[in-house]
Amino acid sequence: MKLPSSVCRPDSDGSSALFRSRLRDMTVDDGFQIKSEDDRTDPPKANAEIAVAEHDTLKYRLLGPSLTKPGQDAVDQQKVSEVIYNASKGSKFFNNEESRDKNLTQKIEKILARKRQLERIDLTSDLRRADDYITELELSRDLSQIVVHVDCDAFYAAVEELDHPELKHVPMAVGKGVLTTCNYHARKFGCRSGMAGFVAMKLCPQLICLPLNFEKYTKKAQEVREVLAQYDARFQSASMDEAYLNITQYCADHDMSPDEAVSQLRAQVFETAKITISAGVAANARIAKIASNRNKPNGQFRVASDRATIMAFMRDLPTRKVNGIGRVFERELDAIDVKTCGDIYLHRAFLSKLFGEKAFHFLMQVHLGLGHTSVRPAEEHERKSVGTESTFRDMSGREELRAKLRWVAEELEKDLARTQHKGRTLVLKIKLHTYEVLTRQVVPPKTVAAADDLYAYALPMFQKLEREIPGMKLRLMGLRCTHLVSTKKAEDVDFFGLKRPLSSSAKFTTSSPHSHHRTTETDANGHEWQVWPVEDDFEAAARQERRREMEQLEQHLSQEHAPSPPHYHHNNNNNKPTSPYSTHPPIIRSALKASEEIDRRLHRLRETAIPAYRKPEHRPSSSSNNNNNNNPTAYSSSSSTATAAPAAAVATTTQTWHCPICNRPQAATDERDINAHVDSCLSRQTIRDTVRIDAVAAVVGPGAAANNGKMGRDAKARGKRKGGGEAGAGAGAGGREARRKKLFFG
Repeated sequence: MKLPSSVCRPDSDGSSALFRSRLRDMTVDDGFQIKSEDDRTDPPKANAEIAVAEHDTLKYRLLGPSLTKPGQDAVDQQKVSEVIYNASKGSKFFNNEESRDKNLTQKIEKILARKRQLERIDLTSDLRRADDYITELELSRDLSQIVVHVDCDAFYAAVEELDHPELKHVPMAVGKGVLTTCNYHARKFGCRSGMAGFVAMKLCPQLICLPLNFEKYTKKAQEVREVLAQYDARFQSASMDEAYLNITQYCADHDMSPDEAVSQLRAQVFETAKITISAGVAANARIAKIASNRNKPNGQFRVASDRATIMAFMRDLPTRKVNGIGRVFERELDAIDVKTCGDIYLHRAFLSKLFGEKAFHFLMQVHLGLGHTSVRPAEEHERKSVGTESTFRDMSGREELRAKLRWVAEELEKDLARTQHKGRTLVLKIKLHTYEVLTRQVVPPKTVAAADDLYAYALPMFQKLEREIPGMKLRLMGLRCTHLVSTKKAEDVDFFGLKRPLSSSAKFTTSSPHSHHRTTETDANGHEWQVWPVEDDFEAAARQERRREMEQLEQHLSQEHAPSPPHYHHNNNNNKPTSPYSTHPPIIRSALKASEEIDRRLHRLRETAIPAYRKPEHRPSSSSNNNNNNNPTAYSSSSSTATAAPAAAVATTTQTWHCPICNRPQAATDERDINAHVDSCLSRQTIRDTVRIDAVAAVVGPGAAANNGKMGRDAKARGKRKGGGEAGAGAGAGGREARRKKLFFG
């Protein structure tokens, strides 16, 4: 339905007739008012025109948010608006809607005044920026996906008709005080969801209204979802009766066209759940949502996945048909002469100035027919808040209101437990008997989720409202938690964001007393719990390993560093063996020991990493377990045995090993690739050069170190950076000392 003629008819300045009489009295060019001759001679006429225009906009507002629901194309909406206006006139609801309509009218007047100011200035930069953004959006257009939006036809009414077949051919609705839905026979009279029951009875006196039964609707919705999961296991539920699917892979796997797949889906839903659904097929979710309303009920409509077809589809589409543009935003856009999605482009230079950046980006995407193509379960989307609210008849009793607040807190506790969240901020919402909505919020000293905590922190806010509004009467109460904190168990991930792999001890069971694996204990109830070795055991094992490594370091000295063949000699004063490094200065001794330890650690890493990828993925037999317990290196040293074993005894899948440095999975190819990866992780040569350069520079000075090739040149360059030539050597001594401490591995 279009806006009333008195609202939609444009003037020469682009404004609607709603504001004609008010705009005649005002000009912003010179900053003062100029009255026309007609206004000076007949002011009552102008006032009457204003009153008529205001009532036209109010009547349009009273049609409600469900004006675009399918099944109302042949309805005389002007007649419906008159019935609603006369039936609700004088009520609290009417007074509240009238007040809100006046506020919106004042807001639109400011928008129009701002637009006239912008028309007098140069908007070339804004126009260029809008064009650049359109170009950027065009580059992101994805036409490769097949997205489907399915919507059950009059879902609640259809479910009730299964139990009451006699209601299929008569006007019926679900909901007593307010209609939640109605069948297509009732929609021919102008009835729609969100309409007050007494107003619906005036439009259709023979209307039959049934009470809600959410348990029945939830069960039927589950039947539909089971069918949808066969076409896309990761479908996204938008509500109880609608969902988004991406059937790109399904069509490719079954060699079906999108139309054939959707037709088959609809038939399967009807066969399983005995209700009909309508579907829209397009390249993204936004267009699919719009298309699903084209052939309702029990139909489907497809928008071809090419840019020309999409642009033509959006060009003449009324803005109200787009999901996200309601009756308020529609009036604001209509005031600046944006009635269709094609009109958005003509006013692109004004949009960000009039409605803000967020609205500008949204409208540009609507004009181009863009939307998201990734469909995923609703649980994977980031939730902003969790809340619940309840509508009831006017309530003013002190105990009644507190009991209702307690009940709402308990309901919110259930929702928070279901979604696995806690809230950092608690929001209280109430609606007075005058339909005025008030909200208050508090930040508790801790995250809240329990009903007792929710009630305890909400009660002071409620008591303050009682003091501010004596004799307060409510018709709605709700609680909402924002700034959520997830209570889900965090995944065990490493520094790189990857899931941490299971340790070898967790994969392979062994009875070796030296292996640090998890064991199990049984409690009094017979439950098994995993137990890690105590921290003292790890520390003791680490100290023992360090002592053993230092002993091996003294025994395996490298020939390139030692001044003489490695051997032990006896001191003349005593018979205790001494290291051949004892003849070097202390700084050289430390540097050479550190370099040797790097080599030794690399050797140990190769010995542990290479056998890891050779291990079979299946659990070894008991006999192999015993052998492995006696020989900890059985996997790495028994390659000939593994080669002779039958092929069935070795896992045929691609095997990987986890680097002990970066902890990332690596393909198990050969020892050379593994060695290269470990070397790159440790940067062995860089660490070794740093240690040697610092050691030589500290003993013989940067000038002499320059005679030692590249190592000397690097040391000289480092000296210049720290203070300039030889003078910087002394200034950088403290830094070198700190670096030596960090590089010591003892």
